[in-house]
Amino acid sequence: MLGGIEAGGTKMVVAIGDDDCNIIKKKEIPTKAPEETIPAILEFFDENDVTAIGIGAFGPVCLDRDSEDYGRIGKTPKLSWVNFSWSEAFRSSGIPVAVDTDVNAAVLGEVIFGNGKGLSDVIYITIGTGIGAGVYCRGQLLHGMLHPEAGHILLMLNENDKFEGACPYHKNCFEGLASGPAIKKRYGTEAFNLIDREDVWELEAEYVAKALMQYICCYSPKKIILGGGVMHVEKLFPLIRKKTLEYMNGYIDTAELRDIDNYIVPAGLGGEQGIKGALYLAKESSVLTKR
Repeated sequence: MLGGIEAGGTKMVVAIGDDDCNIIKKKEIPTKAPEETIPAILEFFDENDVTAIGIGAFGPVCLDRDSEDYGRIGKTPKLSWVNFSWSEAFRSSGIPVAVDTDVNAAVLGEVIFGNGKGLSDVIYITIGTGIGAGVYCRGQLLHGMLHPEAGHILLMLNENDKFEGACPYHKNCFEGLASGPAIKKRYGTEAFNLIDREDVWELEAEYVAKALMQYICCYSPKKIILGGGVMHVEKLFPLIRKKTLEYMNGYIDTAELRDIDNYIVPAGLGGEQGIKGALYLAKESSVLTKR
């Protein structure tokens, strides 16, 4: 049996799965301070015998398996979680733990089970409370000195946009301009109250498309998958596809871009891509441990 954790800023989704990563049991635990949240997670897994646990965590988080800081969270706005270590939290249990980012777990779920299945190069972008991207490149999750923080690429502002952004680090980064909190700060209300405001979604699509144009040029993905709460606004997809092609301006001509409706697509798996990916991380960890 495998264990999975999708560690989000609002809630932790914990699950038990079989060797094929089918979810057998699942529970949501509110994300509070670690001293409140972790005991509830440990209790869940204590009740279920698992061979390994995969964790898709909000970051930044150390992903270097050879580092003593593997699984440790860095400077996050969730201040109570700064310097928290997922590896240390499970060390006493003796259960192998595999840690990656929440978006990497999500892209892994999509390429193994979902809308990116069978592809070697896929990007999964979540647009919600924050903006992050999981990059699957040449059949592997992309890591580097840390992990891609693709939600913080700088974007050219719309000439009529005077908004100063919602990111405390960058005034015109993707997350600061187009995340759920950015929409709320810009218009003074939640996104779901703005469904009929066409100007809202034209501007949102513009910034998403500008980001996708950069990702296409840098990563050359074979598919782009968009998830997160903001992308529940379905009218965004045709706008984003149209604007992405406009910004590409014919520079790259591939079969994928010519079939844009099947190139930029919604997330699959009914929102379970993150937890399915976490279970798959656990499966890989279990195999490595046996070796």
